[in-house]
Amino acid sequence: STPATSVPVSTTPQALVDKMLDMAKLTPADFLMDLGSGDGRTVITAAKRGSRAMGIEYNPDMVALSTKNAADAGVSDKATFVKADLFETDFSKAQVITMFLLPSINMKLRPTILNLKPGTRVVSNTFTMEDWEADETATVSDGCTSWCTALLWIVPAKVEGTWTMPAGEL
Repeated sequence: STPATSVPVSTTPQALVDKMLDMAKLTPADFLMDLGSGDGRTVITAAKRGSRAMGIEYNPDMVALSTKNAADAGVSDKATFVKADLFETDFSKAQVITMFLLPSINMKLRPTILNLKPGTRVVSNTFTMEDWEADETATVSDGCTSWCTALLWIVPAKVEGTWTMPAGEL
């Protein structure tokens, strides 16, 4: 059996990276974290758009490759990569989270994601979060042949508990 951290590496097509960042309405004021950052292209593209971005990747060879790719792209000041376990990483500083992870991993991360600040934008390549319906789904056909669907969720505010409304207000 293989450890949970050794997941197949597939690259997100650049056309979908662009679509994912557009859907997240990424701005230079945002901090993006890419979970399972692979070759670094999502982080590097975010950095080229002026955002600070960090890739979390378990494979040290991919971290080294990503770091080199960021240097080659001239964005090392904004694009960083760390070797880390997704389940031991703090995502709370990110306004945008991108990921291309297997559904089983998405589901393991879902409780952590739902505890993030309301309004955090989460964009997944292809894979869902089961019964948590995406707020937006888009498929790219130009320049994309596989892994061409992006799903966006906005982390909701916590609404459990007892609410008291002033009389007469709706």
